[in-house]
Amino acid sequence: MKKLITAVTVSMVSASGAMAQDLAAGATSYKKCAACHDVGPTAKNKVGPALNGLDGRKSGTVAAYNYSEANKNSGITWNEAVFLDYIKDPKAKIPNTKMVFAGIKNEAEAKNLWAYLKQYDAEGKTK
Repeated sequence: MKKLITAVTVSMVSASGAMAQDLAAGATSYKKCAACHDVGPTAKNKVGPALNGLDGRKSGTVAAYNYSEANKNSGITWNEAVFLDYIKDPKAKIPNTKMVFAGIKNEAEAKNLWAYLKQYDAEGKTK
């Protein structure tokens, strides 16, 4: 029984360590986005909309941001799968979007970025 508890404890510590690495790597990847997007408690719309509360949000719905018609009418609700597909090549996912970004082709980097963004709720607080 003691070995089982130790194994579970080691697994839990390893999993939480991996999550911290993902968030740190995601924060590094986010630097590619920061020129146009803001996230966190003081986030504002910039060239692109603030990314707080992205998980579960309908595309084209951030208040006071002037979205393209393509983005507003995309029918997208953001989740991990949609984000990973989108971030590879934004213009392929939403033709005629205003977003000018070559994309993130590396899946691990994109997943880390999603983990970083997903931690922020609509008010910019970390969950």
